[in-house]
Amino acid sequence: MLNEHVARRGLMFALSSPSGAGKSTLARKLIEDDSNMALSVSATTRARRGNEIDGREYKFMEREEFEQMADRGEFLEHAMVFGNHYGTPRAPVEALLIQGRDVLFDVDWQGARALRAAAPEDVVGIFILPPSMAELERRLHTRAEDTEEVINKRMARSLDEISHWEEYDYVLVNALLEQTLAQIKQILAAERLKRHRQMWLQLHVERLRKGI
Repeated sequence: MLNEHVARRGLMFALSSPSGAGKSTLARKLIEDDSNMALSVSATTRARRGNEIDGREYKFMEREEFEQMADRGEFLEHAMVFGNHYGTPRAPVEALLIQGRDVLFDVDWQGARALRAAAPEDVVGIFILPPSMAELERRLHTRAEDTEEVINKRMARSLDEISHWEEYDYVLVNALLEQTLAQIKQILAAERLKRHRQMWLQLHVERLRKGI
């Protein structure tokens, strides 16, 4: 859907990495630094936790409501994780794209793949690699959020996640956070200028052909 009053159509920015490689920190900094970037809020049927706010961390809903939305095709992607439904509602994302806003998705490779299948022209994928497995493990320990058992599970799972790196448009090694953030911003600037996102160009070219 085109809107000639909007300079361009927004993009869906899928950011993925193994746990500890810096994805969530980079996503937070992108949102802080870029007023045109909105963070996608997923819907879930899991219970709301202590300080979580409905509509901020997640859109919390009953299982029946979620399943009805899924049946109507109202999710860009959805999955069952540890007995709870998670999904990305289509309508709010599409509304932002039409307004020329970009939407950031902090997702794993499965979520990124589902987004590409649902909206291949809108999705830009970046995969973040650690500089080494030893550094990845060090970062997980430094976070001090998980037990040793959980860290070992995350390290084992990271190899499977890394194996999907070739599915992404861009792959960056996050050795220095600020450098990686700068590279992501360069990618964003270039993607925003791609011809198919410049909604005004067709009308402009038609005017040029008419000598206007």
